[in-house]
Amino acid sequence: MRLDVSLFSGVESDMDETTPAAGAFRGDRTEFDACGVGFVADVSGRRSHEIVLKGIEALEHLEHRGACGCDPESGDGAGVLVQIPHEYLVERCAELGIRLPDPGRYGAGMVFLPLDSHYRSHAVRLLERALESTGMEVLGWREVPTDERHCGRISLRTKPAIAQVFAKPRARMDEDDLERRLFLARKIAEHEAVKSGGAVSRDFYVCSLSCRTMVYKGMLMAPQVLGFFPDLEDPRFASALALVHSRFSTNTLPTWRLAQPFRYLAHNGEINTVRGNTNWMAAREKIFESELFGDDIKRLIPIIEPGQSDSAVFDNGLELLFQTGRSLPHAMMMMIPEAWEKHESMPQEKKDFYRYHGCLLEPWDGPASIAFTDGRRIGAVLDRNGLRPSRYSVTRDGLVIMASETGVLDVPAKDVVLKDRLQPGRMFYVDLVEQRIIEDEEVKHTIATRAPYGVWLREQLVELDALPPARETARTIEGEELLHWQKLFGYTLEDLRVLLTPMALNGQEPVGSMGTDTPLACLSNRPQLLFNYFKQLFAQVTNPAIDPIREELVMSLKLTLGRQENLFDESPAHCRQLAIEQPILTNEELARVREIDANGIRATTIPILFEDDGTGTALERALDRVCEAARQAVADGYEIIILSDRGADERHVPIPSLLATGAVHHDLIRQGSRTRVGLVVESAEPREVMHFCLLIGYGASAVNPYLALDTLVSLAGHGDLHGHSPEEAIANYV
Repeated sequence: MRLDVSLFSGVESDMDETTPAAGAFRGDRTEFDACGVGFVADVSGRRSHEIVLKGIEALEHLEHRGACGCDPESGDGAGVLVQIPHEYLVERCAELGIRLPDPGRYGAGMVFLPLDSHYRSHAVRLLERALESTGMEVLGWREVPTDERHCGRISLRTKPAIAQVFAKPRARMDEDDLERRLFLARKIAEHEAVKSGGAVSRDFYVCSLSCRTMVYKGMLMAPQVLGFFPDLEDPRFASALALVHSRFSTNTLPTWRLAQPFRYLAHNGEINTVRGNTNWMAAREKIFESELFGDDIKRLIPIIEPGQSDSAVFDNGLELLFQTGRSLPHAMMMMIPEAWEKHESMPQEKKDFYRYHGCLLEPWDGPASIAFTDGRRIGAVLDRNGLRPSRYSVTRDGLVIMASETGVLDVPAKDVVLKDRLQPGRMFYVDLVEQRIIEDEEVKHTIATRAPYGVWLREQLVELDALPPARETARTIEGEELLHWQKLFGYTLEDLRVLLTPMALNGQEPVGSMGTDTPLACLSNRPQLLFNYFKQLFAQVTNPAIDPIREELVMSLKLTLGRQENLFDESPAHCRQLAIEQPILTNEELARVREIDANGIRATTIPILFEDDGTGTALERALDRVCEAARQAVADGYEIIILSDRGADERHVPIPSLLATGAVHHDLIRQGSRTRVGLVVESAEPREVMHFCLLIGYGASAVNPYLALDTLVSLAGHGDLHGHSPEEAIANYV
């Protein structure tokens, strides 16, 4: 049965790209959530309508964690993820002339569509073509009944048409293969929708497309979900799990597509590193290879869809790792690792797992409580700081309840056999197939011992501290020459007295309380460093202050530097990198990096200087030369590139280090070779924390601020650091 676009009632959509609910006011990159999340499951895997109702009840009791706008009946979003209610859908589809195969032999999708009939028809054809191109046969469409009395005025104004699509594979395949086919079809449809633009790009959205799970969600308040979707009230609608979410959007206005749960998770918190995670995922896409997808892997790209919240982006990343053949707990351990480096009692195999996977993927950091499921197993994980609440209970009859707070279901105390809170970095995991709760230690031990990660690390990972002393270290700049270099790179007395001196004395960034009355760099009449044109972003409302002294256990600056391998695979070569204790390198450490020749890891230096010929194009031509030199270095097999402005003189002008770093980083991304090399910046420009953050944010893995270090040596030599030696001053500063 094809979808009859006339089935959908309602007015034509008057929402365009400028409508707040479509794009929100603050931009896609400031999307963060602070919400209520939870799940209810039957450990035995027994499906029932009771589980669905209990999940909805838990959702309604989390209403206060969600939010509404000026219209008190229009929520930020709420929804529920359940197992596909096969028996219920068989009956409903039969009424439409659709014959569904056995469970696990077909896929079902929940789809938002444009209200306008023309664009709706286009979106329907788009998804059908995507399914057919991946070996699927479309069985038909079903309009999802909705009761608009349970929807606020503002929400109703932007409500899409909602339908379900059903498809089966033309060739026989197991559930895992079918899930991958459906995942591929959805990605193809999403990419085509973006290309279509207009209402299709804006209003077409696949909430779920799976042979195991289905998502009912919308721009609703928690108590409205059950009434808005009559399907959920039918006694034949059964599931063994119900994952729920009530959204509180802290930075943007809500939209229907940003309601949760997403396809695999529901999230309370913020992913503060989401922009960097997104950029690095884009850099890795060019080297993706997989036997599971073959040549179709190129059709998955881009993995991260534009215009999403941090939670939706996290779901995209988790989904990809899951589709590589890893389990959801494995993927979660990669994305949200425990605080492992300074954990004295943690088993070595688990530390080896985390260190190895740190070479593959950077953490997705931020306060987070995430519930996740693939439809067969369900669990939850907390960030390593434990900054979001999560509590769970288990009853005598095998009912499992997890939520942002206790008491979401009224359970007599005599029936509770286990009650606890989720610990920082820990995982709570329920296997409905094995019909048991699996402890955090067992889950992680099983995953950590699936490969000899420790052996691979000992054979392949190169420690900077283990490298021999450098044969030649750059000389220290002193005296009048030092003053000349300080003037060249814009040093001021304020830099020396207010910035560098306190850092050298106390190891702390100087703090002022009265703000700054200096003009913005873009309005200033004086020359400015490129760094000064940037302002720090921050997460609003929900983030507590971080104390790196008292919370040292969960803080780390360690990183690896070098070539990255295909994310779809795991091998010894994946950890053939250089490990450094922190991203700020002393002159001697940089010299060792420059001379490295271990396990095939080699480094080369590219000058970031240019001759100003007065034409006004010299800088642009110089950047082109630097990018070309970086491409050639990658082609020559170098795995570390050092961008250096040493050698500046009256003829050779230094390129701003941030400009050179960003240019090389993005040029290599465009060339598809960014992950084949690590970038180190050797520059006289950076001296304060913000400078280093910007360089790392724009692609550098490590920075050697040689002029700042030589300045500290000079200050110590002149007795300006209260008796601190040059070595002590540099150690404090770094």
